[in-house]
Order: sequence, then C-alpha cells, then structure tokens
Amino acid sequence: MADKNLYIDLNVLQTVPSSNLNRDDTGAPKTALYGSVNRARVSSQSWKRAIREAFKQDDISTGVRTKDVVAMLVTALKRLNPALNDEDAMSKADEILIDAKIKNKNNSKNKNKDKQLDALLFTSPGQIAKVAQYATDNEKLNDKELKDIWKHDQSLDLALFGRMVANNPELNVDASAQVAHAISTHEVIPEFDYFTALDDRKPEDTNGAAMLGSIAFNSATLYRYANLNMNELVKNLNSENAIKGAVAFIKDFILSMPTGKQNTFANKTLPSYVMITIRTDTPVNLVSAFEEPVAPNNGYIKPSIVRFEDEYETTLKLVERPLQNWVLSKQASKVGDNVANLSELLNKITTVLSEVTQNENIND
Repeated sequence: MADKNLYIDLNVLQTVPSSNLNRDDTGAPKTALYGSVNRARVSSQSWKRAIREAFKQDDISTGVRTKDVVAMLVTALKRLNPALNDEDAMSKADEILIDAKIKNKNNSKNKNKDKQLDALLFTSPGQIAKVAQYATDNEKLNDKELKDIWKHDQSLDLALFGRMVANNPELNVDASAQVAHAISTHEVIPEFDYFTALDDRKPEDTNGAAMLGSIAFNSATLYRYANLNMNELVKNLNSENAIKGAVAFIKDFILSMPTGKQNTFANKTLPSYVMITIRTDTPVNLVSAFEEPVAPNNGYIKPSIVRFEDEYETTLKLVERPLQNWVLSKQASKVGDNVANLSELLNKITTVLSEVTQNENIND
C-alpha cells in the first residue's frame, strides 16, 4: 500500500442485561478499576474469539490456534502421499517443525501421534496444506523457503490478530487489528444469584432442594473499541481480500458477543450506538469520555452517547478531521453521517475503502 496511513476506528456502545460474559479465576465477571470506580470488563481475547466464531458462521475460512500441529501435518502429508506410513509421516512432520524452529515436545524421540507443541501455534489451513506439499515435493527442506510458506496464505483471523512464535520471530505475523477490553461507561456493583434445583423424582413427603449454589453477574452499558490498520491488512492479504476482510471484521465486531453463561442469562443484545471512523493520521480510542463514570439518568445509554460524542468533538482539536465518520444509532448523531441500517453502513465502508485504496495505488 502507499505510505499514507489508513486506519479504521470501531466504536460501539452496547447495553447488556444480567450476564457473566467473561469470567475470572473465581467465576465472577471480570472487572477493571477506571476513574477510581469498579467497571464491568470483557477481555479483548474473549471478544476476538467471538469474532472468529462469527467468521465461521459466515463461511469465512479461519485459522487454528493449537498445539496439535504435528497431527495436522501428518494428516496433510498422508493425504498427498497415501503410501506414507505413520512413522515416516511423523518423521517428516518433525523435520518440518525443526527447520521452522517451532518447539515440539521430544521432537526426535516421541513417536506418539498425540505429541504436542510446547505452545499454541496460530496457523491457517492454507499454510498447513502448502507446507505439506512443499515437504512432499522436496526431499531436502530449505528453512528460508519454509519460512516464506508459513508467512503466506493467511486466514482472515490470522491476518487480523497476528501470530507470535517465540523461538522463531521470522514466523511472526504483525496484527492489523487491535481490540480493546470492553468496559462499562459507569460504576458497576457485583451481584449474586442464589439458586436451587429440585429433584423431579423427589417423593412428595420429602422437603428440600437437591442442590444449591450461587453465580456472580452484573449488567452494564459497555464501551467497545477496536481499530484496523488497512496498510497492514493489505500486506497480510491483498487489496481485494483486505477490503472484504475489513468489512467482515466490522460486521462481526458489531454483531458478535462472547458466549459465557449465555444459556443461563440469554443476554444477547445488539448495540445501541455504532461509530465507524476512517482516519489517515492515527487511531483514537475514546474511552476517556468515561473516565468520569456516567451517572444514571433513566438509564445509561443516552448520557453515554452524549458523553461519547462530546469527547469525539474534543479530540478534533488534537487530530486531523477523519476522511469519513458514520453513525448507526437509535438517535440522530450530531457528529457523524447517520446511516439507516447495518447494510447501508457496510456498503458505504466498502465504497470508500475501494476508492481510497485505488487512489492510493496499493501495492500488494
């Protein structure tokens, strides 16, 4: 892509009822201390997984984060060469991983099909297939050629969220997207639900519950933020796929939700407010709008929107006015171009990204 920066800011305000979207080690909803008060929090990793699961629902090819890469390579090698026995396929898989400097527990000794990598590896189906094809076609492996294969054919989620290989930084993939931890715009006080369960076959003359317990929950208006570096996404994919990928990411960031305790609380909601901003200078997280917690005023969403749009206008004293700023909301925006629905928003984003990338003469 041309040297000029191109960033997309994704801002969402979403009210979630009683829920436990993302638990800590005690089973309670995660929290954060911000502006001297306790906030509800949903980790970025939790929401990124929800986005990756949404990609699958949209039939978008996704990568795999797993320690089970050996078995994937063995399967791919034997598919290409059915005459290969398990031991030879395992040996070839070991050789591939050794050349790539990817740590595999007991590489040269363990002949067990279930052997695992030392750490999770994020890879795409295309990379596994092409690595296996290269190893099948070449008796002697070249580490530089292998490295090149591991860097290409990225799935959308790998191109967005990146990969780190501690033992071989040459295999790292720079993330093109950043996702912030979602936090509530206001103070949250933890609550607990005490529950009991009855035995349906309990005799009528027997009292008491068969079990009892408690579960922590909260309800909140969340501020969610992410940004996307289009230059980096084009570098990881190509111009056409980067535009399609950006639109898919925006759609599924807006609509997805972590599934923690969803059967218990049925907490799936839709955002009340979405702002998508295309910038050429720097991404801007507007969480500072809520450092002073929003006070309830017949709810939190309306005052949160007012506070957010005021903060957006304040930032224009420090950064360039964006190329484009769209708002999808239940109430008319005073700072952005209002759109009627999600389809219109995604169509407008596609049009602008296509025009900008064409004018900027993107180099794939």
